[in-house]
Amino acid sequence: MHHLSHFNFVAILVAAVIQFFLGAIWYSFLFVKPWMAAVGHTPKPGERPKGMVTSMIASFIGNLVLAFILAHVIYWSNANTLHRGLFIGFICWLGFVIAPLLSETMYEKRPYKLFLINSGYWLVSLLIAGGILALWR
Repeated sequence: MHHLSHFNFVAILVAAVIQFFLGAIWYSFLFVKPWMAAVGHTPKPGERPKGMVTSMIASFIGNLVLAFILAHVIYWSNANTLHRGLFIGFICWLGFVIAPLLSETMYEKRPYKLFLINSGYWLVSLLIAGGILALWR
């Protein structure tokens, strides 16, 4: 547990909170219509989404885990500048998001628009988190 003293847990929390709100903006305002169409969801007027609170809690926990793991990668690579943090965020996006998401999209014959919306969110999210975690060590 000694290695945990190397991490700024406030930075990890801030990165997770920013990811959470970015996701809310990304999927609720910026890309709500094309995203809903791509996943095949057409809400009825006045319909309230079921399970939204549970989904939001799971999303935030996932954001915390992602930020914590990314903090490890940032630490191990000795990234301590914005440029290096952005680079780590980018290569993590390329290797851990794009590679599996693209093959999943192709195997499941999902719309490429959905791939672009989802991968775009993760690119912006990992760049922001990488920058925060590298600068705020």
